[in-house]
Amino acid sequence: MYYFLGILAVVDMGLATTIMPKILAILWFNAKAISFPQCFVQMYTIHCFVAMESGIFVCMAIDRYVAICRPLRYPSIITGSFVVKATVFMALRNSLTTIPIPVFAAQRQYCSKNQIEHCLCSNLGVTSLSCDDDKTVKSIYQLLLAWTLMGSDLGLIILSYALILQSVLKLNSAEAASKALSTCTSHLILILFFYTVIIVISITHSAAMTIPLIPVLLNVLHNVIPPALNPMVYALKNKELRQGLYKVLKLDFKGN
Repeated sequence: MYYFLGILAVVDMGLATTIMPKILAILWFNAKAISFPQCFVQMYTIHCFVAMESGIFVCMAIDRYVAICRPLRYPSIITGSFVVKATVFMALRNSLTTIPIPVFAAQRQYCSKNQIEHCLCSNLGVTSLSCDDDKTVKSIYQLLLAWTLMGSDLGLIILSYALILQSVLKLNSAEAASKALSTCTSHLILILFFYTVIIVISITHSAAMTIPLIPVLLNVLHNVIPPALNPMVYALKNKELRQGLYKVLKLDFKGN
């Protein structure tokens, strides 16, 4: 679990580093211009890191499932080799499958309008400026890609936590069940927030909402709130990490 927490922290830092400098430049210096190559690079890195975060959530859900439902086999299943293989697989999957997103966006024709109602180069925001006559094939591919990646990840996460809940409800010890549910509930809330915002963003763009502030706000929240909350929720719920933090801050640690 500690390895996955570390990887998640790196992914969160990468995502924040991709978007925050430009957002701060817009707010502080009114630097709203960005070149097409820079925009498409930012689009790729955003989608890559978001997909990577989704993949790490899957790995962490599997880790929790094995820890709670198969505790005796945990050391033999969740090994260092498993963590490395899972991380490399997710990195390759997400870095390769998201390449067509900026490629298809760059191949579209853009007419006179070159201003998007966003503070970052999101795929839906940029491609909305396209004046192509036929957008169907590329739009269908992008939609299928998003739902294949995110949908399969979300399905595996729901399955893992459903099996965890089923196992926890069978425990005879109320204290053990309460502890397991407390840990999983906080994780599940952040995960549901992560995927819910993605779904809402897609719906607001598809519905062509007349209030541009809503998609902009959702995009910023989706890319800023999870990286800020993940360390607190995942790390501070862990006794050993709390002890380490209190030791660094030279505070007295109390509690189980």
